[in-house]
Amino acid sequence: MTFTVTQHGDVNIVEVEGQLIVSNRQELKSTVLDQLDKGARKVLVDFGRTSYIDSSGLGVLVSMSKKVREMGGDLRLANLNEDLQTLFELTKLDTLFQISESRERALESF
Repeated sequence: MTFTVTQHGDVNIVEVEGQLIVSNRQELKSTVLDQLDKGARKVLVDFGRTSYIDSSGLGVLVSMSKKVREMGGDLRLANLNEDLQTLFELTKLDTLFQISESRERALESF
């Protein structure tokens, strides 16, 4: 699992590669919180290179979403594959997050 952070205008993009699971979920949270500490308020998590998210990964996304909102920011998701999109729909997390089918669409939505 690797996390790559890039900037597009005032949006910080965190690209997740691999699987978001119990052993690395805190690393993602730390990455996003570091961006918030540096002043970021628009965060896009791009799952275009992510094959799997377990329940702890979903939990950390919910936790991060709450923290970002508390700090006056906005956390959005993009590029969920079909299995991940289904997972978010089954868990009703698609109602919590604004999810775009592409990074470009997500960036336009901020």
